[in-house]
Amino acid sequence: MQTIEKLTTAFRGARSDNLGARGDVVIVGAGLAGLFTALRLAPMPVTVLAAAPLGQGAATGWAQGGVAAAVGTADTPAQHAQDTIAAGAGTVDADVAAFVTSEGPQRIADLVAYGVPFDRDADGKFLTSQEAAHAQRRVVHVSGDRTGASILETLVARVWRTPSIRVLEGYEADDLILRDGRIEAVRVVHTNEGGEVYSTIPARAVVLATGGIGALYAVTTNPAYARGEAIAMAARAGAVIADAEFVQFHPTAIDVGLDPAPLATEALRGEGATLVNRLGTRFMKAIDPRAELAPRDVVARAVFSEIAAGRGAFLDCRAAIGARFASAFPTVYALCKRAGIDPAHELIPIAPAAHYHMGGIATDAHGRTSVHGLWAVGEVASTGLHGGNRLASNSLLEALVFAARTATDIASLAHGKRVEPHADLELTSGARAVIAGNRSALIARLRRTMSDYVGVVRNAAGLRTALSILSEIENQAGGDRVLANMATAARFIAAGALVREESRGAHERSDFPAPRQLFAERTFLRLRDNSDGSLSRTPTHVACEWSEHAGAA
Repeated sequence: MQTIEKLTTAFRGARSDNLGARGDVVIVGAGLAGLFTALRLAPMPVTVLAAAPLGQGAATGWAQGGVAAAVGTADTPAQHAQDTIAAGAGTVDADVAAFVTSEGPQRIADLVAYGVPFDRDADGKFLTSQEAAHAQRRVVHVSGDRTGASILETLVARVWRTPSIRVLEGYEADDLILRDGRIEAVRVVHTNEGGEVYSTIPARAVVLATGGIGALYAVTTNPAYARGEAIAMAARAGAVIADAEFVQFHPTAIDVGLDPAPLATEALRGEGATLVNRLGTRFMKAIDPRAELAPRDVVARAVFSEIAAGRGAFLDCRAAIGARFASAFPTVYALCKRAGIDPAHELIPIAPAAHYHMGGIATDAHGRTSVHGLWAVGEVASTGLHGGNRLASNSLLEALVFAARTATDIASLAHGKRVEPHADLELTSGARAVIAGNRSALIARLRRTMSDYVGVVRNAAGLRTALSILSEIENQAGGDRVLANMATAARFIAAGALVREESRGAHERSDFPAPRQLFAERTFLRLRDNSDGSLSRTPTHVACEWSEHAGAA
C-alpha cells in the first residue's frame, strides 16, 4: 500500500526544494481550502482566482453539517482517527488520519480567532452534533446548519482586509503551463466587453483548491463550478490521480427536480429523523443495526434500492424535530419551504446525489503533488484521509489541516528571500476556442452518462459504455478546454471504477458485490493509464507502475 511517508519521499525526491523565479503564489479556487491557504501564506504575495464573485459559488458555503474535530472533553483525536479509519472501508492512510485529527482542534481555534461564531452553550463550550459513523458528538457548527456559509463569510471578510492577497474575480483557470518540468504559469479565461479572452499568470507556485466533481453528474448537491477540471489540468501536467472511483453519494438530497439538488443535512438524522418509504416503513432498520446513522454508502444504496423498487424514499422529521425545524435547521427549512414542503408536518422526498469526491490529485503530507511547483488542497486533492468512504464532516477539517500544511511548506521553500510583488497579467490576444454545435447538449450527455453508468451502483458493461461515450465527447470538444477537462476528469472516475473489481465503501459493483483483499489499497493512475477504454488492471499493478515512475513528473 502507498503510505503518506512513501508519497512524501517520492514527491520530495522528484523536485528541487525551491519556488519558481517570478510571480505570486497563485491559488486556483476561493472556497475554504483556497482562502485559508492564502491567509496562512500572508504576508507572501498571493493571487486568488475566483470563478465567481468572492463568497459565491464555492461549495464551502453550502456545507450544512459542520466541522468534525475532537474538541469535547469526552473525545480524543485518537478516537476520531479510529472512526475515520473504520468508515473508510480499509483504504484510509492511518498516518494521515492521525495527524489530521490531532491538528483539528488547533484549526478550529484558528477559525475562532478569525471570528467564526461557532455555537456554544451557556458555559462557552462548543455545542456539538453527532453524524453517521461518529462514536462521539464532535461536529461543531454555526446556527445549526449555516456552518459553511458562516466560515466562508468570515474568511472572505478577512481576505479583503489582507493587503498581500489579490483576488481576481470572474477568472477561470483552464490549463497549467510548464517549462522544464515545472509549473510556470496558469492560463485563465476572463469575460470582458469583447467576450471571452485568455491570459497567463506567472506563478512562483500554484495551489489547486477548486473543489469537487459533483457537477459531472446529472443529480448533484454541488455548485455548477464543481466540474473536476483541475484533475484534468493536473493530469496533463503529469500529476498522479488517486482513488478517482470513490464518489460519495449523499443519501438525502431533496428530490424536487432542482439542479443542483438541495441538501438535507445528515445532522437531521443525528437528531432522530428517520428514513421511510411510501408505505411508511423504516427500511434502514432491516439493513444495518445503526439504522439511519449507518455510513453514507450504506444509506445511499438503501435509498437507491427503495427508489428503484418503486417504493420511493422520504426523510421523516415530524416527530424528532417537528416545530423546532425552522429555528434548529433554518437553511434546510427554507429550502423545503421554497419547494412547497413543510418539513415540520410533511415527509421530505429524497434521492442519492453526487456529493463528495474522495479521489483527486494525489498529494503528500504537505499538499505537494508529483509535479514541480504544484500543490493541491481540499476536495480536489486525494490525501488518503477518506479512503473509500468519507466520514461525515471530515471534509472541512481536511481542507483546514492541509491548507495550513501547504502554506507552511510553500513559505519554507522561500528560504527567507524577498518575494517579488504582485505580477501583472500577461494578456494574450484572441478568444477562447468554442466548439461548434450545442455545447450544453454535450455537457448534459456527459452528466447523464455519469449518473446512468458511473453512479451509485456500477458494472463493467456500463463502465465500458461510459468510457466510450466520454472519449467521444472529449474528441468532440475540439478547442473547448472546459468540456475537454470535464470529459477527462469523468474518464478518470470511470476508469478507476472499472479497474476496481470489487465493492468497497462508496464504490459498488453489482458484478463484484463483495470486497476483495487484492484491492484493499488505494488506486493511482496517470493520464496514460486512462487513455484506453479497455483498461482493466488491478489497483496493485497501477500503484506499482506509478511508484516506479514517481520521480518522472
